[in-house]
Amino acid sequence: MKKKPTTRASGAAEATGETDAPVKKTAKKTTAAKKATAVKKPLAAPGKATASVKAAPVKTAVKPAGDESRTALVRRARRINRELAEVFPYAHPELDFENPFQLVVATVLSAQTTDLRVNQTTPALFAKYPTPEDLAAANPEEVEEILRPTGFFRAKTKSVIGLSKVLAEDFGGEVPGRLEDLVKLPGVGRKTAFVVLGNAFGRPGITVDTHFQRLVRRWRWTEETDPDKIEAAVGALFPKSDWTDLSHHVIWHGRRICHARKPACGACPIAPLCPAYGEGETDPEKAKKLLKYEKGGLPGQRLKPPQAYLDAGGRPAPPLGAG
Repeated sequence: MKKKPTTRASGAAEATGETDAPVKKTAKKTTAAKKATAVKKPLAAPGKATASVKAAPVKTAVKPAGDESRTALVRRARRINRELAEVFPYAHPELDFENPFQLVVATVLSAQTTDLRVNQTTPALFAKYPTPEDLAAANPEEVEEILRPTGFFRAKTKSVIGLSKVLAEDFGGEVPGRLEDLVKLPGVGRKTAFVVLGNAFGRPGITVDTHFQRLVRRWRWTEETDPDKIEAAVGALFPKSDWTDLSHHVIWHGRRICHARKPACGACPIAPLCPAYGEGETDPEKAKKLLKYEKGGLPGQRLKPPQAYLDAGGRPAPPLGAG
């Protein structure tokens, strides 16, 4: 008796080494079996929306198998970053700043609030206290009143006045460009330090905020929960030169599409690469309604965003009190 021929599925099955069940040797039935296999294993997420990406041929799904190899993980992670770079080519730090001092202060103020609220608050702060020396000598009660909209304003006042004093007394009024110096400033940890290093000094760093932590675990880049361990695990998957832009891409995706409570899976441009596809809304039309900021037709978080963002159709946020 002759053995029945088998066929190997393309796309995701090839990536994982899976094979299909044996089929009958009749040519027509073999073709029909292949088509049936394609239906069972779609190459892209069902109803994948095109709101965030240009129309393009359906991409091969490469969702990780339970035993995804290190090499496969690296390839998938880097592909996700490339895809997000196409979706958010204008990604940038979403805090308004004109110099390293403004950025370090704004980043400290961004704890437990939105970048938008910080951007609406800092114009008055920097207008009155433009330098570290000015803020170091400020009346705490006056600073508290300015920072009140950001929440936890007493603690934040203590931090920004404290870091200003250290800058004025120990660093000649200049923000240092080294990690070991930045983390010595009151209220500045590794996350804040890497924001400053990457965006004010052009030195690569990974910003592990809440969005970053959530997404890299959803994508199974790491199972770590400690920010420092997440930083190390993810950093090992990418060249150091990619770290800063990677942080922007992931954070932007987390804020706009891959939300904490209800991800917009049906409008996600990297759905075929995501192990967590289906945790959120998969219907394209319903998912579109979940999109935030410019992806949902709404203003961004900066009052003074980069020109590239405006050229891409983004709109600046309104100032504090403007409706």
